[in-house]
Amino acid sequence: MRTATQNNDRMHATIEPGTNGSTPARDQVTSNRRGWLRFGGHYLEMVVVMLVGMFILGGALRAVLAAADVAYSMDRYPELVTLEMGLTMAVAMLGWMRFRGHGWAATLEMSGAMLVPAIAAVPLIALGALDAGTAMTVEHVAMFSLMLAVMLRRREEYSAHSHRHTSHSEGVDVRAALDPQ
Repeated sequence: MRTATQNNDRMHATIEPGTNGSTPARDQVTSNRRGWLRFGGHYLEMVVVMLVGMFILGGALRAVLAAADVAYSMDRYPELVTLEMGLTMAVAMLGWMRFRGHGWAATLEMSGAMLVPAIAAVPLIALGALDAGTAMTVEHVAMFSLMLAVMLRRREEYSAHSHRHTSHSEGVDVRAALDPQ
């Protein structure tokens, strides 16, 4: 049985003079915590991209339709608006993920997480099983859940510190090309 002094000596013996008190186990915990924080930040970034797509691209579509005097609303065309919303989110997600350097597989999976709930909601609206407002709520909850599932499937990718910033058509490292060295 150890005494309190022996336990205290043992605890301090692991910290060598001149170090910051870091141990491999502590470094691993800190690294894991940072990875999960980056993962959470990445999730929030994706939510913002979804909203930007929905408001900017959807808003632009509505402005063009209004200028053409086309009556377009959730009340008149709930199935079409539901699909449009999923599509605008998917397009924004695709563009942002490719800009951030994600590969096509991850990008298409995440875009699918935006489209699948919208596509699934359409027949439920058409059959009267869900009203448009309820369908929209269910669609968004499903999108957030699927987005998280896709991210968890590729946790290493979404926990990474940075993404490569390349021009995907030419494979050019944008940061290196813009560096004035």
